Amino acid sequence: MNYLNINKQAWNNRTKIHMKSKFYDVESFKKGKSSLNKIELDQVGDVKDKSLLHLQCHFGQDTLSWARLGAKVTGVDLSSEAIKEANLLKESLGLEATFIESDVCAFGKDNKQQFDIVFTSYGVLSWLENLDDWAKTIANSLKAKAEFHMVEFHTFSDILSGYSYFPNNKPDIEEEGTYTENCDGSMSTIATWSHSISEVITALINAGLTIETFCEYAYSPYNCFENLEFVPNLGYQMLYEGQQVPLLYSIKARKLS
Repeated sequence: MNYLNINKQAWNNRTKIHMKSKFYDVESFKKGKSSLNKIELDQVGDVKDKSLLHLQCHFGQDTLSWARLGAKVTGVDLSSEAIKEANLLKESLGLEATFIESDVCAFGKDNKQQFDIVFTSYGVLSWLENLDDWAKTIANSLKAKAEFHMVEFHTFSDILSGYSYFPNNKPDIEEEGTYTENCDGSMSTIATWSHSISEVITALINAGLTIETFCEYAYSPYNCFENLEFVPNLGYQMLYEGQQVPLLYSIKARKLS
């Protein structure tokens, strides 16, 4: 079974729905609204005149938000539909960006360019079978002393949804819609993998990166899971037996040489 093709088709289907959703709110984005959140803005910091590689960029909103802040951006995504929409979006906004249709690990094997920053965020890891190749892509794409930044959904919430915390040899194969409010009920086959936090950190270390910060957060900026409640000025939280569930974590790592 070709899992990449399965997920590519699913994300091609999702992109068409996402472009029309309130969740992504493309019209507000075109009028100047940033799609970036405080967590990643605070962590990454000033990007002006820096080269930035965005892995699993979807249809490019975050990539182009970094471009608006002065970064020289390149976005990579598996979905041909997402890359098509990303290019249309950059052209409509008159922004400079390069978008590449590719699986992350395949991109890593071919890419010769190095960047000041590699960035990825929110729901990216479960689509990857091999984190060792993912981490090598990141390390090989960084200049010496350059930084990797990731903000990701915490695996703890997956456990409460019945998924494994620890890696399995085989993916979970499911029929699933998408997470935006305008999901029309259409379903796509998807293949996802569980990755523990220790697996993520170990893959990055084995690729030669030094972990500088690891943070966990009780609030998500997105209402994209069941049983979340909104807390003004903080975001969405999940309670389990009256206690907050960690919803996000972030990693900053550096390539020292």
